[in-house]
Amino acid sequence: MKLWWAHTKAELLVLLRTPGFLIPTMLFPSMFFLMFAAPNLTGSTAANLSTGSFMAFAVFTVTFFQFGVGTANERENPWSSYVRTLPVHPVYRNLGKVATAAVLALLAALVLVVSAGVSTPLDLPLARWPRIFLALAAGGVMMGLLGTALAYLVAPKAALPLANLIYLPLAFMGGMWMPPEWLPKLVQQISPYLPSRQWMELVWPAVAGDSWRLQPWIAVFAFTVAFALLAGWAQRRDAIVR
Repeated sequence: MKLWWAHTKAELLVLLRTPGFLIPTMLFPSMFFLMFAAPNLTGSTAANLSTGSFMAFAVFTVTFFQFGVGTANERENPWSSYVRTLPVHPVYRNLGKVATAAVLALLAALVLVVSAGVSTPLDLPLARWPRIFLALAAGGVMMGLLGTALAYLVAPKAALPLANLIYLPLAFMGGMWMPPEWLPKLVQQISPYLPSRQWMELVWPAVAGDSWRLQPWIAVFAFTVAFALLAGWAQRRDAIVR
């Protein structure tokens, strides 16, 4: 427990001392929501669904960039190279990263909820929130593993531009910014096969209070396992090279 807390504390302090990364990552989803979604939300149902979508977008932003760009930058950091030489199992370092990402993702989602609460007729009963958080957590783990795979597959300097090339299309085509029926026809045909869309198929029923279908859970689980295997292989390859 002490080792896990030490790594978590170190990760949090590094981010708190880098406001140029932390603040935009935390606030960008809320700013995007306030500028492009909130003005068009006149009813509580639309406000609820849009808020759920943008909460997923906020979690996606934090986990994907924390594990993708953040981990890629660590590969060039002398301190991180030194930490890897210590006689401590890597699981503690990885658990510290997970805890840090979970804290930041929760804060980003809460900022989004506050923004929606003051700008839209948001009306989400308290009883729905446990399912909402479960759905957000499932997708956050999946996207965090995708980010980890990216971090070890590409050169550190290429991580940020490539992350944007993956992150923005997945958010748009997955229905995080607008309802699927508003997407272009071609995108509507591609959308159901994307991990981001399957994630939204968990978030939307949780927000609306509807029952979950089994198929999105199976799809999210399958994507999670695939990304985990890819991330594990890429991390081992990087360790051998180094």
